[in-house]
Amino acid sequence: MKTNKYVEDLKAKSAAELAGELVAAKKELFNLRFQNATNQLDNTNRIKEVRKNIARIQTVITEKTKVAE
Repeated sequence: MKTNKYVEDLKAKSAAELAGELVAAKKELFNLRFQNATNQLDNTNRIKEVRKNIARIQTVITEKTKVAE
């Protein structure tokens, strides 16, 4: 599945790369919300996808910090 591959890719990244990925995803979410508010967004499902990706990234970050302890 697509999401399993995405999670495996996340797990292979370092903590710094994950932090950068998280910042990029949050910026994308902000832009999507802005476009939605101004009625410029065609695919509103993208907001849901990005929110779930942010949650996945945060989960992997949490797993890595718990393993490091």
